[in-house]
Amino acid sequence: MPEQRVRTFHARRGRRSQLTESRLATLLPRYAVPPAALAPPGSPGRPTQVVVEVGCGHGAAALGFAAAHPDTHLIALDVHPPGVARMLAAAAEAGLTNLSAELGDAVEFLTDRIPPGSLDAVHLFFPDPWPKVRHHRRRFVSPDTLDLLASRLTPDGHVLVATDWADYAAYVRALVTQDGRFMVREATRPAWRPVAGFEAKGLAAGREITDLALERATRIELA
Repeated sequence: MPEQRVRTFHARRGRRSQLTESRLATLLPRYAVPPAALAPPGSPGRPTQVVVEVGCGHGAAALGFAAAHPDTHLIALDVHPPGVARMLAAAAEAGLTNLSAELGDAVEFLTDRIPPGSLDAVHLFFPDPWPKVRHHRRRFVSPDTLDLLASRLTPDGHVLVATDWADYAAYVRALVTQDGRFMVREATRPAWRPVAGFEAKGLAAGREITDLALERATRIELA
């Protein structure tokens, strides 16, 4: 039997509200990931750039990015239906056409749906820090996901990470430096990302926000 993959997210339980169900039924098909966004670079009809956001939550960052980058297609991923439903309602109200969404595990999506060498960026904003040492293996940034990201990014692609946990930021710096395929640097907070969700909660709790950019140390051969 194959080894079960470690989950990097909390599997929340509970009934969906009628509003959530209605929004998902109406809007998920409308904002389904278009086949052209999953095609290799240079394919006819493919967007100029394609970006994936891992764990979009209620979608504040995804909506801000899509509005500020009309020529880039953003694929927003999350496992929690209420947040995705709320994001899609806001996208529809704003008339955004360069955003799509999917409910599901980001690692599975990147592995099974994204062609090698095709993403211009991956956004990871305020991921679960899994603060207990015994849970560190559940953190999204890991040796396995660095392998996956390195294979799915274009040669000039990058990863943006934001966290309000100093320990998580230090962990990312150390792991990426040890890996050697990416350089990690302090990044300027993007103006298009609203202060909302976990960022707002972190600031309210007195925690400092760290923005990091992971860029290729060398142009590696795409797997």
